[in-house]
Amino acid sequence: MATGRRNPTAGKTATERRPQARRGAPKPDDRPRFTNISAARTDIHVVGAEGGGIRDLYHGVLTIPWWGFFLLVLGVFLGANALFAFLYWLDPAGVAGARPHSFADDFFFSVETISTIGYGAMTPKSLYANLVMTAEAFVGLGIVAVATGLIFARVSRPTARVLFSRVAVITAFDGVPSLMFRAANQRGNQILEAQASVSLFGEALTSEGHRMRRFQDLDLMRSRQPMFTLTWTLIHRIDEASPLHGHTQDSLEAIGAEIVVALNGVDEVFAQRIYARHAYLPDEILWDRQFADVLTTDGDGRRVVNYHNFHDVKPLPDAGSH
Repeated sequence: MATGRRNPTAGKTATERRPQARRGAPKPDDRPRFTNISAARTDIHVVGAEGGGIRDLYHGVLTIPWWGFFLLVLGVFLGANALFAFLYWLDPAGVAGARPHSFADDFFFSVETISTIGYGAMTPKSLYANLVMTAEAFVGLGIVAVATGLIFARVSRPTARVLFSRVAVITAFDGVPSLMFRAANQRGNQILEAQASVSLFGEALTSEGHRMRRFQDLDLMRSRQPMFTLTWTLIHRIDEASPLHGHTQDSLEAIGAEIVVALNGVDEVFAQRIYARHAYLPDEILWDRQFADVLTTDGDGRRVVNYHNFHDVKPLPDAGSH
């Protein structure tokens, strides 16, 4: 092929479901990536940058996992009640119906106040206790408002369920070596005006001898679809103008390359733009392979999409004759 040395796995005949890892290489999920695929995970450790402080608190609360979010809300709720329980505890006779210096009674009275339950068994009696109750009612109003807003923002945020093939392949398409990979809309609804962009990210040497990391665009044969409903095979032709021209798996690994994919479109249900991204490392790109078919027709003439074969690849029919 015009792309250089063939991939070492080209002679195998079995259907691959995952890229073959080299001996001694880290597991696929443990390998460092510059482009993090999951918003909750990053492989970049930043040193020396100024912290965002309170300005990034809202962003951080929206991006932490749900279990972390609920633990945070629970911690704020319990902490606020413990603080006001201590303030009630300072006045032994301030809360009618509570035992003097009983932190448990003061704590549960605080829970009733901050959540506006008001069972009536315990009530503020002294001026001090009424002032603390007033302050707690105001703080509780803010906690409920903020927690409600954060939960709504997390739930209502549109997300994309786009599945990318675990591997990309380089194979001939219309006589030209081409990079191919798959994307699928797992929800089965319509993503309108879907657009995709692909870039080669890796180290490059400038004419002055400086080594730097840069993105190089990989043009797609079809970079947009009016409606993205089921599957989409994205194809980049590796001709002489392609940044991948002449590269092999070894040369891509030498420059720390990643094939970065970004896809966006308008979800017809939310009527908002959604985004998805993925990245392929050099050993996740298989030479002289083609994807297994996922579109078939059943006995009734209906079109069937078989996602069990979505990640499967197979050798080219003439791969053994090279």
